[in-house]
Amino acid sequence: MTILYVDADACPVKNEAIRVGERHNVTITFVSNSWMRLPEGDLIERVVVPEGPDEADNWIADRAKAGDVVVTADVPLAARCVNAGAMVIGPTGKPFREDAMGMRLAMRDLNTHLRETGEIRESGPSFTKADRSRFLNQLETIMRAAKRISGG
Repeated sequence: MTILYVDADACPVKNEAIRVGERHNVTITFVSNSWMRLPEGDLIERVVVPEGPDEADNWIADRAKAGDVVVTADVPLAARCVNAGAMVIGPTGKPFREDAMGMRLAMRDLNTHLRETGEIRESGPSFTKADRSRFLNQLETIMRAAKRISGG
């Protein structure tokens, strides 16, 4: 059975994930370091992990498997989930694919280094309506594929 995991702490598409998850009748598990207000529903599950670096990431990575879908902007978490066979999508609608993970990890590390040395100051482009729309379309496609893999 497919589970939709959401790395929820800074996720801008929680409502969209709920909409798609409910349409596909899958459990939607929001994982965060603190309690957050979410709509109530039979398919919505909240998991609050202890404070600490990567606690939410570790919780998701330890459970995600083939046939599951993970929503995250965290590249190392995405890599771990892709390696486990899960399908992973970022909040902007860009899927994480196994054949591109090496490059995405390298770019993340390079940008982190450039920010630390002061070479770049911005953290990236702001989230747009187009990103939200692309996310909805891609999540719908990925959810269908994941349900075929999990058999339901």
